[in-house]
Amino acid sequence: MDGWLIAMMLGASTLLGAFGLWALLWGIRSGQFDDQQKFIDGTQFDSEEALKDAVAMEKKKEEILKKKREANYAPPD
Repeated sequence: MDGWLIAMMLGASTLLGAFGLWALLWGIRSGQFDDQQKFIDGTQFDSEEALKDAVAMEKKKEEILKKKREANYAPPD
């Protein structure tokens, strides 16, 4: 390959990479990735039964972890 072709390819890829980085930073700074409504909608449309199930699962998980700690359970490496 000719040297000018490699230089053009490197230049174009660097330019595209810089543009992509600029677009990502712009999106972060301007709040494009912030979804404040997501959490509000999540609680608004969850049924009471689904929330109770989630709480029960958390309690079961805590009980299991507590039992393992009491029995000095060490998982195999």
